[in-house]
Amino acid sequence: MTSRPDLSPPGLSPRAARTRAALIAAGFDLLAAKPIDAIPIDEVVTRAGVAKGSFFNHFTDKQAFAEAIASDVRLQLEDQVTRANAGVADPVARIAGGMRVGAAFALTDPKRTAVLLRSHGTSTARAHPLNRGLVEDIDAACAAGLLRPEARTSGVLYWLGLCQILMVNLVERRPDAANARLRVREMITLGLTGMGIDAALATTLADQAAARLGSRPD
Repeated sequence: MTSRPDLSPPGLSPRAARTRAALIAAGFDLLAAKPIDAIPIDEVVTRAGVAKGSFFNHFTDKQAFAEAIASDVRLQLEDQVTRANAGVADPVARIAGGMRVGAAFALTDPKRTAVLLRSHGTSTARAHPLNRGLVEDIDAACAAGLLRPEARTSGVLYWLGLCQILMVNLVERRPDAANARLRVREMITLGLTGMGIDAALATTLADQAAARLGSRPD
């Protein structure tokens, strides 16, 4: 099982860690409501109850701030993916399972999903530590000859792009359970076949993932 990456800055004093946590918490609530470009730093520090200079002790600019908040949410999502894929040996099934978990996350926690999607950082890069599990699964599937060779270099960007599109759609449309399962099924089928998986196998894995999505809670 892939270990959880540590994205927190090293060497923070307890006081600095508390200040950073207060800024992240304040920014989360604000970013859930509007994009980072519409959030003044003064509003962040006022809500966090810290001095304005403290912001720049922890973040170079507002975009870096948004990326840090989104990374916090992404860590929670990746933990869910890891738990869901525990005991699943097939790398292609693991890839499909990751999209299913992302869809369920969008349906059950649209606020955190909105925060995640409002960051336009580098989290789709192959080298990003949050993508380690997906990279390993894609590499394993490529080594087994299951995916197109191009998937080794571009598969992370392609798959995460589809996941983000699906999550945006689910947050914006808030479909009922049947339509949510249909969209998950279609997107997983599209994604897997696009990376070279046989259509019959892709459909089977998509059907299995959609069946496990469950009903959206009220």
